[in-house]
Amino acid sequence: MVNLGNAAAAGEESSQGVFGFLDNWKRSANLLGNMWGLRSELGKAGLVLAVQETSEVFGNPAGGMRRGADYDGLTVAVLQMNTQRAFGWYGGTFQVSMEQVHGRNLSADNLDAYQTISGIEADRSTRLWELWFDQKLLDQQALDIKIGQQSLDQEWMVSSNALVFANTMFGWPMVPSADLPGGGPAYPLSALGARAKYWITTPLYVQAGIFSGSPAHDTSGDAQQSNRSGTSFVLNRGIMAIMEFQYVYPGLGAMVSPDEGEALSRIYRIGGWYDSEPFADQYWDNTGTPLASPDSSGIALTHRGAFSFYAVADQMLWRSHVDPNRTFNVFGRVMGTPQADRVPIDFSMNFGFTFKDPLPYRQDDTLGLAMGYTHVSSALGNYDRAVHKYSGAYSPAQGGETYIELMYQCQMTGWLQLQPDFQYIFNPSGGVPNPLHPERRIGNIAVLGLRSNIAF
Repeated sequence: MVNLGNAAAAGEESSQGVFGFLDNWKRSANLLGNMWGLRSELGKAGLVLAVQETSEVFGNPAGGMRRGADYDGLTVAVLQMNTQRAFGWYGGTFQVSMEQVHGRNLSADNLDAYQTISGIEADRSTRLWELWFDQKLLDQQALDIKIGQQSLDQEWMVSSNALVFANTMFGWPMVPSADLPGGGPAYPLSALGARAKYWITTPLYVQAGIFSGSPAHDTSGDAQQSNRSGTSFVLNRGIMAIMEFQYVYPGLGAMVSPDEGEALSRIYRIGGWYDSEPFADQYWDNTGTPLASPDSSGIALTHRGAFSFYAVADQMLWRSHVDPNRTFNVFGRVMGTPQADRVPIDFSMNFGFTFKDPLPYRQDDTLGLAMGYTHVSSALGNYDRAVHKYSGAYSPAQGGETYIELMYQCQMTGWLQLQPDFQYIFNPSGGVPNPLHPERRIGNIAVLGLRSNIAF
């Protein structure tokens, strides 16, 4: 996520000359500081501009389809307007964001794993990401309504402690990524819709939304390719409805007595979604014949709609009395669907911990260890068996895929983070044959990488 708070604070910094931003580069939260006065001028109009570049190199010295390394990167620019500061309209926020994806994807080139190793991997493109207006209403801003083009991974199913990890599945989970048309309205895509968030009572919130059922008009191919600019604004592809309850402690306005220690924060979420788009059966065709059979029409039986439920927990377990920044946190997320006949993935989960301020004088660093698991639906496993039965070809039934990730996020300066990363993937794609050597499965994969985040 791009840090808009740091960008807003940078508007107060001064810099003289073309290279004036270098005078304070060690302490500044943004490399370009005040951007030669641009941020100050935008601030007078209620605008905040934030630009972030994420670059990384990942390689697999062992396992996968082939060995090698790739560079990939993502530039995100976010412009946000506070309508009260801009023209006196209370409670409104307007935001537009763009993304530029560059480099190659190691997961596609070398690994062939379901749970891709980096959350920024996507097709190379320059596209509109989000375009929305948010309005706060009622006493104490108890109601919040957002309308427009939205990417759901920014505020739905999110574990705040999991976001420091690199693997894609610590952001947008495996179940919607694999099951929803086009991977659903999540990075690098988004969809038109509206959501309302209501503060029921401290500390309980509910949010509900309805969005386009697909982020692209054409759902038969790569949604990123058919919506390369991010401006398709799809409205004729059914609907995706989603609801989530959140328990947040300490909640907004929570009171803490003077003799009470600092609270161990926690956020619990439960929710579910339904998408009305057609979903293809993973085993049967439209004549009642197995798809793997030579007598099959090759056209899958179509089901109308699919749904899923999920739960997410973030819990702080310990805080140092000497250094309040030093905390130990755990997180977990599970998601599943009983409709295994129409989706390739019927269950996924993530668990892990983060240790903030792990070393002396490194209060902004984070150490983390986590794992992810995904289960291939029984219908798709049966299809694999049927392929072997009818063709005799080597076609092991897919099962589960597991990975672990160990990372250390180091805050080098206010604007630069470096993150060495290690991942190990067990049974890639549930045990599919290697396309380059069809007589055997893809071997377990070891991945090493280094990511950098630069805030401009």
